[in-house]
Amino acid sequence: MSSGPTFDVIVVAAGSGLRMGGVDKSLIPIAGKPALRWSLESFAATAGVRRIVVVTAQDRVATYAALPWIPAAVAAVVPGGETRSASVADGLHALQRAPGEAGAVLLIHDAARPGVDADVTLRVVAAALQHGAAAPVMPIADTLKRVAANATGTSTAHSSGSVDRAGLVSAQTPQGIAAKHVPIFAAALASAPAATDDTSVLESIGVAVELVQGSARLRKLTEPDDLLSVGAMLRPSDPTVSFSEILASLPGSRIRVGWGDDAHPVGESGTLHLGGRAFPESPALIGHSDGDVVLHAVADALIGAAGLGDLGRLFPATEATPKGIASSALLAESVERAAAVGVQPLWVDLLITASVPKLAPHLDEIGANVASLLGIPVDRVSAKASSGNLVGDEGAGKAIRCAAILVAQRRGTSE
Repeated sequence: MSSGPTFDVIVVAAGSGLRMGGVDKSLIPIAGKPALRWSLESFAATAGVRRIVVVTAQDRVATYAALPWIPAAVAAVVPGGETRSASVADGLHALQRAPGEAGAVLLIHDAARPGVDADVTLRVVAAALQHGAAAPVMPIADTLKRVAANATGTSTAHSSGSVDRAGLVSAQTPQGIAAKHVPIFAAALASAPAATDDTSVLESIGVAVELVQGSARLRKLTEPDDLLSVGAMLRPSDPTVSFSEILASLPGSRIRVGWGDDAHPVGESGTLHLGGRAFPESPALIGHSDGDVVLHAVADALIGAAGLGDLGRLFPATEATPKGIASSALLAESVERAAAVGVQPLWVDLLITASVPKLAPHLDEIGANVASLLGIPVDRVSAKASSGNLVGDEGAGKAIRCAAILVAQRRGTSE
């Protein structure tokens, strides 16, 4: 039993993930592990933890409760409400019913912030215990602009001036509340359905909130591009182990090889996406998703290595797959499905064929993006480009193609 302050945790994982293409963000693989797993394992390993409650959507409760990596400290997985405040209230009710003694501090954390660690957690717990409530924050580095509205009330690209950053910070989670304030916090939630964080509810009822140093690792997963930056921060690196050494150590029966090949015609509008990078100067490729042929080819190769069919069968161009979905979300789910059958990517070789845009200056970035989405080191992605040599639709600038060969391993010692 820890001699320090104790705490309970509510992890909110009930969001719809609309800006992530409708994918459940909590189960998106980040640096080799589902986002939710990062948070739960961090809290469970931190001194002083008592009970953890996970709040998710009604249709995910059974799935979450059955996840093999859920720590023993998780006392309940419960359905949330229509708003974040309602979901937090549901988590509070679950804690009240859960066995065990309540902690001295209640922490509330967004599952979409997988980079939580013990240092931030314990800073928030200590400050909340001393001052009543606490939240981690980070300084704002970017210049802030106020956007003007046009006559119809919609936003335009025109600036109406800069906003002074002095005194401004961005709030993160976990946010902490001393046990003595939890009852009034619970009562206030009902009248704050639109609250986007928990300390704002406390401030509305006169409880002061102490601000502590946050962490860059706590960046929130909101849009597909966030997968790349957050994954890069969470991924451990071991320069002493080479890919060839890992591959040589695998029995032949555990090696899997997948092939992916995808091409799309060039459209007349929109923004081109290749390998998770936007090319605003080039029109989008025509397709049901955002048309990122690089990520499609990688996903198809991984699905093939895992023996799961092909990309078109898993994500058909029908209402079952949201129109315009980010290809990074499709690849992330492909990684998750492959992991479910014990297949993990190790290395991938890419050849992108396009006469425009010129890809040579961007191949390192594309390789890094693919590595982050696959959860493998950057040096295990080889990204190459060809102009098409004026042959076929690719050489004429009418289409862009990507071919991918992927090497994977299957966990276990036998087939």
